[in-house]
Amino acid sequence: MRFVALIVLLIPVFLAGVGIKWMRDVIFNVQLFPFPNLTLQFISGLLLFILGLGFIGGFIFHRDKKNGKVAERFLKNKEATND
Repeated sequence: MRFVALIVLLIPVFLAGVGIKWMRDVIFNVQLFPFPNLTLQFISGLLLFILGLGFIGGFIFHRDKKNGKVAERFLKNKEATND
């Protein structure tokens, strides 16, 4: 099961890395094949980076929340839901 979780986490890491590479290529004025201009390449790279980083952050937050390692404001208040 841990191996599957590792594979699931490697996909967004790879996508975030590709996003960083695309943004770096824009800085050095290298236009890649599928993009008609550098602005679209930068926006696509930024989007991939944000989505990859967000998925990893959400995964870690969900795991810590499940284990009770987050601040109390993020934990569900069980007394309020029983009203």
